[in-house]
Amino acid sequence: MKSVISLQEKAHAQSLKELFNYYNASEKGLSNHEAEQRLHSFGFNELQAAKEDSPLKILLRQFSSPLVIILLVAVIISYLLGEKVDAGIITIIVIVNAILGFIQEYRAEKTLEALQKIASPKAVVLREGKETIIESRNVVPGDIIVFKVGDKISADARLIEVHDVKMQEAVLTGESQPVTKNIEVLDAKKGLADRRNMIYTSTIVSNGRGKALVTAAGMKTEVGKIARDIAETEEKISPLQENIQVMGKYLSIAVVVVAIVVFLVGIAQGLGYTLMFLTAVALGVAAIPEGLPAIITISLSYGVQKMAKRNALIRKLPSVETLGSVDVICTDKTGTLTHNEMTVTKIWLNNALYDVTGSGYEAKGSFMLDNKAVKPDSLQIILKIGALCNDAEFDKKKKVIGDPTEAALLVSAEKAGLLRTKLEQEEPRVDEISFSSERKMMTTIHQTKFGKVSYTKGAPDILLKNCNSILINGSVQRLDKKKKEEILHQNEVLAGNALRLLGFAYKPKVQGKEDAEKDMIFVGLQAMIDPPRKEVKEAIQKCIDAGIRVIMITGDQLSTAKAIAAQIGITGDALSGEELNQLKNLTAHIEDINIFARVDPEHKLRIVEALKKKGHKVAVTGDGINDAPALKRADIGIAMGVTGTDVAKEAADMILLDDNFASIVNAVEEGRGIYDNLRKFVNYLLSSNFAEILVIFLAMVIFAPFFGLGLPLTPIHILWINLVTDGLPAVALGVDPFQKEIMKRKPREYEESIINKEMIISILTLGMLIAFVVLFLFWSYRNAIPGKAQTMVFTALVVFELVRLHMIRMHYHLSIFSNGYLVAAVVLSLVLQAIVMYVPFLAGSLGVVPLGFMDWAWIGIAAAGIVGLNWIIHKVRKLNFV
Repeated sequence: MKSVISLQEKAHAQSLKELFNYYNASEKGLSNHEAEQRLHSFGFNELQAAKEDSPLKILLRQFSSPLVIILLVAVIISYLLGEKVDAGIITIIVIVNAILGFIQEYRAEKTLEALQKIASPKAVVLREGKETIIESRNVVPGDIIVFKVGDKISADARLIEVHDVKMQEAVLTGESQPVTKNIEVLDAKKGLADRRNMIYTSTIVSNGRGKALVTAAGMKTEVGKIARDIAETEEKISPLQENIQVMGKYLSIAVVVVAIVVFLVGIAQGLGYTLMFLTAVALGVAAIPEGLPAIITISLSYGVQKMAKRNALIRKLPSVETLGSVDVICTDKTGTLTHNEMTVTKIWLNNALYDVTGSGYEAKGSFMLDNKAVKPDSLQIILKIGALCNDAEFDKKKKVIGDPTEAALLVSAEKAGLLRTKLEQEEPRVDEISFSSERKMMTTIHQTKFGKVSYTKGAPDILLKNCNSILINGSVQRLDKKKKEEILHQNEVLAGNALRLLGFAYKPKVQGKEDAEKDMIFVGLQAMIDPPRKEVKEAIQKCIDAGIRVIMITGDQLSTAKAIAAQIGITGDALSGEELNQLKNLTAHIEDINIFARVDPEHKLRIVEALKKKGHKVAVTGDGINDAPALKRADIGIAMGVTGTDVAKEAADMILLDDNFASIVNAVEEGRGIYDNLRKFVNYLLSSNFAEILVIFLAMVIFAPFFGLGLPLTPIHILWINLVTDGLPAVALGVDPFQKEIMKRKPREYEESIINKEMIISILTLGMLIAFVVLFLFWSYRNAIPGKAQTMVFTALVVFELVRLHMIRMHYHLSIFSNGYLVAAVVLSLVLQAIVMYVPFLAGSLGVVPLGFMDWAWIGIAAAGIVGLNWIIHKVRKLNFV
């Protein structure tokens, strides 16, 4: 057989004769022998999984960051020097962090596996001229597939025979309504959503039956292209990951320089090689906030738990902090902003326009006339016709079997208390005239106690041509030209609002099919749309208040997209897929366009790329297969948890468990709050460790020649301070309450380092302030009993660092007691510090002595002085101490 690769892209533009010749096939299908040969040539009709990293490789990757490498070196050195407890503690921290990272990464890349699950397990094909059921993986190009309503298509194919075929293609194109199919040759430039003579893998037959010639299978299908796009799309690295990497490099340099200088100066002062080597190692450990990777992971994990309670499931931990910098959300319309459930919203009857409340397939709602609720008595006839002239059904899970438009008519009738099951008992169906795209009408004939009656629905303009009367307030009147023009005008007005309209008519005393659609009595119009979710408008307004732009991207018609956008508050220019194809430089226009309609999967990626080129940080929401590449390429991919495909979920960073757009706003709020807390404890850990290093560096290198102060802290003191102050208090900061009005500020800059200019100044200023105050206490106690001066330095650092917590939180306008966990952590730290001083065995081991009341008083006064000086510096420099 000839190569099919060049043809599959334009199969919709070829005649059936050309296609059969090209594929060396016939309407009778392939022979078993030919099918077997093609299977060997082209492979199975399935998606190829990308080569995955082994679990061992993923695990080893957790130990590759500079910060972790430094910690591992510190473990080895500490162990060799006999500091087995310190080595053990650091080892545990590194291992726990690696396990958490391994679990997250191991589960992250499952997109292609999910894509394999969506293929139809079975397919009906013509083999040897007979219908044969085979596994869908054995379908090959040139096969003739046979399908009926309810089937999931197993390969891309060109239609060769159709009988009222409608396809549900929302999962691939985003088109919310079933697409009527035909076998006509189309223009080669037609986009994916407009190829009415093609059917595609994983789409659903919602009506009719037919046959089609397979033009592409496996990775050559449209779904296969998406799978390839996902595999080829580059993974992104979050700012937090970048920050940690950069910080690790700088800390590496700092550790080496400080440790060498202190070691050499100590040796020069005759303090001994062993003591100074241990001191240099301890300083190295102090310079590295060894708890930082674990605390960041714990804080993000806690944030994930909180978000899950608010219906946002985070799949990748760094996504938590990335949410805070997103300034554009590109959202799919169907099923995300809307219900993906057609709903009757207006009824025109008796020369009046009624509004119907409620949305989706819930039979909750009322009928309004002039903004006042009315009883549906006068609407009974039109609702009854809609319910009886109907083939749709709901299963036990309230999912539609059949046409969503007909499902909407069942629901509108049910809102008035009319159930089709009961109506059919009273007026059983005895015959019908099926809908066809040529007739654009459907009629059912029912037996009543007064004889047979026909009920018809269809396109209003076509229906009116078959009516000669109209029912107005229970009276049958002549349908003249003026009245028809009035009805058609009403039809145009409603259609202009992107509503889909159906006309309804009936005819009593029908003899049979022959006269069922002649001289009918026109009743009215029902107008429907896939309506916005009721909470979406408020959610979009919150996004706007938070400085986040919302862009609608949909496969639906442009007029429908604009109408929905207007209802929910999305403004800006609108562009169709065809117009997008003609636009060479999308980046130049992207700032003005907030509505994209009739788009293909490739368009979504192009839109995301254009936004990213303009410096935007983009979140993309979606639920269909067509959303997966854009979800993966975006800074944050958000999939729908209920209606979303496995493909979308696996490609996403976040999954909305309730499919509620409003949950995105909650997730952004949580993300901003969590990032604030990350900054708090990074600030706290680094400023505390900087103060410790500075105390030893200044005492040993700067002041030693003048005051001969000696070593203010021993190695065990440094490690204890880090354990007491870097542990529970730092973790407790991760659960700090969020600042009020957090959603009223603009998104932070994506490139902004977690350690920004203000934080650096804060760390340096407070570090030096604490160091000088501590050294002043050290100098003041230089003549006290042996060990007293070092104990004052030791205890003062613990207290000052705990006070530093309050200074950081003051910037966020948080009271001392607003975080119960933090209060408990501070109290526990102070209790532990007191225990090591007043328990003789522990005091001897750490080389400290008990402090008296006045000693504590001096430390308290010094702490108050630091708070006061910090406040003065803050006011003078007008800096934000983040």
